[in-house]
Amino acid sequence: MRLGVLDVGSNTVHLQIMDAHHGSAPLAHQSFKEEIRLAEFLTDSGEISPSGVETLLQTLTRLKNQTRDIQIDETLAFATSAIREANNSEAVLQAVLDETGIELQVLSGEDEARFTFLAVRRWVGWSAGDVLMLDIGGGSLEIARGDQEVPKFSTSVMLGASRLTRQFLSGDPFSEKSLKKLDSHITTTIAPLKSAVGDISKCTAIGTSKTIRTLRRIQENYLPELGRDLTLEGLAAITQKLQAMEHSKRAALPGVSNSRANQIVAGAMVALKTMQLLGIEKMTQCPWALREGIVLQRLDWLKS
Repeated sequence: MRLGVLDVGSNTVHLQIMDAHHGSAPLAHQSFKEEIRLAEFLTDSGEISPSGVETLLQTLTRLKNQTRDIQIDETLAFATSAIREANNSEAVLQAVLDETGIELQVLSGEDEARFTFLAVRRWVGWSAGDVLMLDIGGGSLEIARGDQEVPKFSTSVMLGASRLTRQFLSGDPFSEKSLKKLDSHITTTIAPLKSAVGDISKCTAIGTSKTIRTLRRIQENYLPELGRDLTLEGLAAITQKLQAMEHSKRAALPGVSNSRANQIVAGAMVALKTMQLLGIEKMTQCPWALREGIVLQRLDWLKS
């Protein structure tokens, strides 16, 4: 069957159309993505501003028009951190339904972690054993661990790269004072999770998301001898380089877009501090993430 997965995230609105059948890997058919940075429309009172709502409605309408002639059996539409945390989330969801006919389901942070973990487990296979997953998004960081398809531990914390950049970082290059404040905040948030995550010495560490992919490409560019996995050693070195760079120089790096260049420092700092505090020496990047997990879960439900 052909499924559409509409993901309204903190940075992008992404409609991915997949050919999916139970027992086989979902295959991408077409993909439509627009970067609207919805989280940046949050007001001081915690609401998505009228201009943000209008931008979202226009984007969803364009996506519907672009895909009008594509036969889709079912569309799974969901929203994550930006809408989940907005004080006017119900009004935004109702406006989307009224104007576009799209009924967005808001995922909890734990749902995000569980669906992404399912995708990772299916991708790495059972031979990976006990898996520890990190997913750094625009608004939140998801962590999950387990040796089955349902994680034994899963959580979501508000350590998204876009969110932290807006909240903490200033200057070009970013000031030492703002970097130190961010580092302290990340440490304070991650450190209490160590005991709950447990001893990960025998875990296979897997990273998903554009942030992890971008950091791995930067490491390959600067330190190719470290291989294809993102290592603690390599990440520490490139994080220091990224922190010292001006925006224009970060944007010129391989795999770093102009918009991504602003938040890659915060993303690198989250990845580095999480690896340090949890004891992760290296992390393999998984190309599957939340959207694939939702498709796989839907196929499982249809079969049962």
